[in-house]
Amino acid sequence: MNNKAIIICRACAARNRIQLDKINFLPHCGKCKSQLEIPDKAVNINEREFSEEVLRETIPTVVDFWAPWCGPCRIVSPILDEIAGKYRGKIKVVKVNSEENPRLSAQYNVQGIPTIILFHEGKEADRIVGAAPRENILQFLHL
Repeated sequence: MNNKAIIICRACAARNRIQLDKINFLPHCGKCKSQLEIPDKAVNINEREFSEEVLRETIPTVVDFWAPWCGPCRIVSPILDEIAGKYRGKIKVVKVNSEENPRLSAQYNVQGIPTIILFHEGKEADRIVGAAPRENILQFLHL
């Protein structure tokens, strides 16, 4: 993978090229000087946030459709949190509660949970349905 990431500033929407080896130094936007938000764990989002957090994101984004009562979802969740931290700036992980966001689940044809969809430049690139071991998830994400 590339050693740089493009991070969009939440305050002014400027695109910032950040070296991944400096990502833990809490970089600031080159335009407005706001601190750039680079999540190191899975972020819970809803339908209103989906476009900004997934479709407009410049780095590959993993969307985990889940539900609180789902046992397999609880197995996958810590794996995705680990990936978000280990590959911070290279990949973004977001979680969508399927029960609270049924239109979004229907829009992406989520038939079973967990469903993990990989988006690249706002488009669905691939998906896996059901709990998968860590190694399979890493392979799915090409990590």
